[in-house]
Amino acid sequence: MQQSPVPPESPIYRRIADRLRAAILSGDLQDGDRLPGENALMAQHGIARATARQALSVLINEGLAVPKRGSGVYVRLFRPIRRHGAGRLSRERWGGGQAIWDSDTGDRRYTVDEIEIDRETADDVVARVLGGSDVWVRRRRYSVDGRSVQLSVSHFPAHLVEDTAVTRRDTGPGGVYARLAELGHAPAHFTEEIRARMPHPHETVQLDLPAGTPVIVIARTAYTSAGVPVEVNEMILDAASYVLQYDFDA
Repeated sequence: MQQSPVPPESPIYRRIADRLRAAILSGDLQDGDRLPGENALMAQHGIARATARQALSVLINEGLAVPKRGSGVYVRLFRPIRRHGAGRLSRERWGGGQAIWDSDTGDRRYTVDEIEIDRETADDVVARVLGGSDVWVRRRRYSVDGRSVQLSVSHFPAHLVEDTAVTRRDTGPGGVYARLAELGHAPAHFTEEIRARMPHPHETVQLDLPAGTPVIVIARTAYTSAGVPVEVNEMILDAASYVLQYDFDA
């Protein structure tokens, strides 16, 4: 009886990466721990520097580790945020004074910073959707458990939100959608378009993305029950930090 061929042994850099990965996933190495450096791996396994670098690169490319210039390579573990597309935008939520982000994070700590609010001239795409180029823009960055995970840029027709809480740093309970409802322009329908791409340089810096990490781009438009668009929001998400959930009836 002919025996099945024995599969070739994986390269040594793969075997080293497998051991380090197992230590990370088992909890022996925690988020933020420094991995053995190239010199340590060379001494421990009797390998060349290029081989040690390959082993660490495997974990970096998998999103399990991140290099810090002049310091080393560190474990990067993060429990993904489950973003429920429909549930987070429920009128019951923001109408009841709850933040949309409470739906995403539960009891996890989140913060909002780099908030910029300006009256601007919209680009052609946003102006076409909103029916005019005079807009108020809200820019902000969201972090969860101390890690930057999302950038958001919202555009609102200036004539709808002028001199209202939508143009202030703190929009109050329920956020901008609750304020729009008070103005008689409650969102009743949302559309979202989703795509993936590699980040632009400023997005890499703002989100502190490891090399090779893509982003998810979500473009959302909010409409009133009469079909009037009241917001265009572009969100840039760290793809490694999210699970996107959508529920459908058959």
